[in-house]
Amino acid sequence: MDLRQLAALTAVADTGTFSAAADLLHTVQSNVSTHVARLEREMGVTLVDRSAGCLTEEGSLVVSRARRVQAELDALMADVASLRNVVAGQVRMGIIGTTGRWLVLPLLTTMSELHPQVRMSVLEGNTTALLPQLLVGSIDLAVVNLPITDPDVVVSRLFEEDLILVAPSHHPLASREAVTVQDLAAHELLLPPQGTSIRVELDRVAEEAGVVMRPKAELDGLRLLASLAFDGFGAAVLPSSAAPSWLSGSWTRVPITGIGRRRVGMARRRRGLLSAPARALQEVLHAMVTESSVSYAGIHPSPTAIN
Repeated sequence: MDLRQLAALTAVADTGTFSAAADLLHTVQSNVSTHVARLEREMGVTLVDRSAGCLTEEGSLVVSRARRVQAELDALMADVASLRNVVAGQVRMGIIGTTGRWLVLPLLTTMSELHPQVRMSVLEGNTTALLPQLLVGSIDLAVVNLPITDPDVVVSRLFEEDLILVAPSHHPLASREAVTVQDLAAHELLLPPQGTSIRVELDRVAEEAGVVMRPKAELDGLRLLASLAFDGFGAAVLPSSAAPSWLSGSWTRVPITGIGRRRVGMARRRRGLLSAPARALQEVLHAMVTESSVSYAGIHPSPTAIN
C-alpha cells in the first residue's frame, strides 16, 4: 500500500468516476485504475463497485481513513516548516453561515498579514453538515453551534449571541419594544427544525411558560430563515448576527426577553495534533472574535474555555 493508491481511491470517491479522478490528479485514467486495483488486491476486497459507479462499504471505510492520513501528512509538513519559525501550509476551516458573514473577512485579512504563507480554505455549512467533515479530516477546524456532545470532538467557546425576532414591518409584533415567549407563541413563526440548538432553547422556554411554538415553516438554514423574514414572508427567531443592526430593510429587530443566548464555539478532532497553520488560525480566530464583535450588537465574546 502506498500513498498514490490511497490518493487514487479518494479521488474516485470525490469525483465519482475514474476518468474524472484522473483529471483531478493530473494523470491518465489507466494510472488511477491500476492504483485502485493494486490496493484491492493487497486488501483482498472490492473497493469500487464498477457497475454501480460508487464505493463499496469497504471502500468508504478506506477513504475515511485515507483522508485522515492525508490530513496528518499535511500537518507533518506544516510542523516541520514551523521549526524554521515560518508558519506555512494549508488549513481548512468550516464555519456556520451567520458567523461567517461578519467574521470571515477580518479573519482572512488578519491571517494574510500575520501568516502570509498559510493557505486558507473556508467551507460554509450548518453544524450538522460540518461535524462529519471535521471527523473524517476534510476540514481541520469548524465554527459551530453549541452544545456538541460527540466524544471525538473538543470545543473551545467563542461567543454567545442574543436571540431576536426579525419581523417584517407589517407584522403585528414589529412595533413592539420587546416580546416574550408568550407573545411569540401567539403567532406562526419561521423556525429552525426541532432538535437544532436554537429550537431546543425556544421549546424549553415555551414549555416552562406553558405555551407551544407554532411554526409557519421550519427551515434548516439560518440565512434562509433570515432571507424569508427580510422578504416579508413571516417573522423569524434568529441569532443577532443573522440580522446585523447596520443592515436596513422593511423589517425590524425585536429583542426577546426571558430566553437564553445562542452559543458558538470552535471544534477540532480529539485525536491527533493540530498542525502549525491550524494552531495559528485558532489563536487568530479567538482574538478576532473579541475585536470584531464590538461592531455587532448582541454578540458577547466568551473567555477561552473547553467544553
